[in-house]
Amino acid sequence: MTEKHLIALDLDGTLLTDDKTISEKNKHVIKKAREAGHVVMIATGRPFRSSEMYYHELALDTPIVNFNGAYIHHPLYNSWGVHHSPLSIDVAKDIVEALDDFKFHNIIAEVIDDVYVHYHDEKLMDIFNIGNPNITTGDLRRFLKASPTSMLIHSDEEDVRKIRNHLSEVHAEVIDHRSWAAPFHVVEIVKSGLNKAVGLKKASDYFQIPADRIIAFGDEDNDLEMLEYAGRGIAMGNAVDDVKNIANDMTLTNEEDGIGVYLNDLLNLKAL
Repeated sequence: MTEKHLIALDLDGTLLTDDKTISEKNKHVIKKAREAGHVVMIATGRPFRSSEMYYHELALDTPIVNFNGAYIHHPLYNSWGVHHSPLSIDVAKDIVEALDDFKFHNIIAEVIDDVYVHYHDEKLMDIFNIGNPNITTGDLRRFLKASPTSMLIHSDEEDVRKIRNHLSEVHAEVIDHRSWAAPFHVVEIVKSGLNKAVGLKKASDYFQIPADRIIAFGDEDNDLEMLEYAGRGIAMGNAVDDVKNIANDMTLTNEEDGIGVYLNDLLNLKAL
């Protein structure tokens, strides 16, 4: 396979091992793929501040998709453009108001690198402190001052379903929502119509690489649109069933260098 391909990598559960590192094998294969002329990019639900270290570790020079498509930019070239598509602040505050009728642990709103936390929680602080964001704690109806890039609702598993049903009934036209896998039961909310495929299309247009030469790897339901858009949507061995069902192919798990093994074979890199 000598034609130039665009390779899109999810982070958690895909490129990253369970201890949140990139294996040496994966790193070596990705380097070989780039040396062979292929384009590698990251597409993640994470904000840039908690994915930047992996971007630099791989020495990438490509755009990055953050917040599941709500924030897309090129870390090295401002002229590429910054595509930020936040939720309406009014909708965000309506959601907070409605949650008074549901059981939940916390609500987090992120405006790029400003984090707003409804209730103080030390465990959450450890997660959201990566990259030293500005953190404001207090009732989001009072303290949230700008339209959020993303909102997260932390709840128990049985309450996540009830909250998502409410969001679908009341806000379906203006938001999209997904749930995280265990151990955190979280509802993630972004503006309607946003997903990783939106960012992938911007990148494929920029590099003039058609969809049939895009290889995308993922494991969770926030990867579904990206894997469907790509000519080759690859499910990790540890992926949820919905991802495996729509994928064109499957590879080994994130603990078994699934990305490296697949790319090495498909692109004939002779790296392993």
